[in-house]
Amino acid sequence: MIKLKLPFWLDGKELNRLKTASQSWWNKVEGWLQWPLLQMDAETCHLTVLDLLAWQRDISRFKDEPESLYRLRVKFAFINAVDAGSTAGLKRILQRLGVGYVEIDERLPDRDWDVVLLRLSDSQLSQNPELMRVLIQQYGRTCRRYDFVTITPVSLRIVAVDFNDDQQTLVASL
Repeated sequence: MIKLKLPFWLDGKELNRLKTASQSWWNKVEGWLQWPLLQMDAETCHLTVLDLLAWQRDISRFKDEPESLYRLRVKFAFINAVDAGSTAGLKRILQRLGVGYVEIDERLPDRDWDVVLLRLSDSQLSQNPELMRVLIQQYGRTCRRYDFVTITPVSLRIVAVDFNDDQQTLVASL
């Protein structure tokens, strides 16, 4: 923001009003000049501009995608493109887009070599089915098949107790 300063010999009631009016005008002009720069931010830009940014970054909005998720996908498009193709990169992509923790297993001995297992919780898979399909299609490795396996956490309580009982067999006869 530009702060106008008048020389001390130009101090007076009318000049202060001129300074205030000029300051207000230049603040407005500065806002007009910054508007195009603010439209390059995927989190705050207008939705029409966001669609242009998405087209530029090869992102297409899928059916019923929330706007916040769409903005995240556009925002991280370049970083996700760099991370694509590696196991650690796919984990980072899923973390960035809010899917959460995922386990990735490749080249398992009892499966075909091109099958990749993605282990997710039930809630992750049920909340993001279309997102997972789009992410695997866009950022998954070429010539790989992806299988989703659900992880279901089960709480288990085990108590270690010392058990020292005796046994006696008594036989009674008449």
